[in-house]
Amino acid sequence: MNINRWILAHFSPTGGTKKVADAIAKGLGTEVVDLDLSRETAEFSLMTEDALMAVLPVYAGRVPSIALERLSAIKGEGHKAVAVAVYGNREFDDGLLETKDALEAQGFTVIAAAAFIAEHSIVRSVAAGRPDEEDEKIARQFAADIMAKQEGSAPVQVPGNRPYVEPHPSAYHPAAGDACVACGVCAANCPVGAIPFGDPGSTDNERCINCLRCVQICPMQCRALPMPFLNWITNMLAEKAAGYKKPAIFL
Repeated sequence: MNINRWILAHFSPTGGTKKVADAIAKGLGTEVVDLDLSRETAEFSLMTEDALMAVLPVYAGRVPSIALERLSAIKGEGHKAVAVAVYGNREFDDGLLETKDALEAQGFTVIAAAAFIAEHSIVRSVAAGRPDEEDEKIARQFAADIMAKQEGSAPVQVPGNRPYVEPHPSAYHPAAGDACVACGVCAANCPVGAIPFGDPGSTDNERCINCLRCVQICPMQCRALPMPFLNWITNMLAEKAAGYKKPAIFL
């Protein structure tokens, strides 16, 4: 069966993962349907010649559980799929394997996978400008290789460990400063509903996943993480996310 349409499912609160998804889509040479998992997603039924590409971010070595939960509404029923993890230049750890496992659990056959780099969502100076021109070139070639491989393709193998790395929820989350005017933009756009509409200056820390969408879109630029945490993560990434890492492709 040839693939005539791709469902491009992505979770991209600050836009970096979406840039990777768009770069791959440019090389597919066929119809692409965009599916934004950062918003509530209804069950999606695949047509006979559809395939799914899941492009998901890695936070501290894992894929956000809400992204996998929304992705699970799409049933594979033997359709082909591609798993893509996007990370901020440290490591993708078990994120790619976790995405692949989730797709296979939903009945998909994962024929290809990749890990790409995007600008870090918290410390924007890390991997600044990624994906860059070279990343986009690799993304287009990856897409072309997928389309060439689709006939008679076998499941792909990716690195990672089971059980996956233990998640370490942060004790620190974004909150608004004195400049907040309670406009509600952050509450309306939070992917996990962690900002109350009645009190948009606050954050439900139990629900917050530190995706930093609220910080990026605040029109008053008044939402931020606590400075001690920002200093700590900046210093940590200066050591562990240094240098130029290339995308990893698995076909």
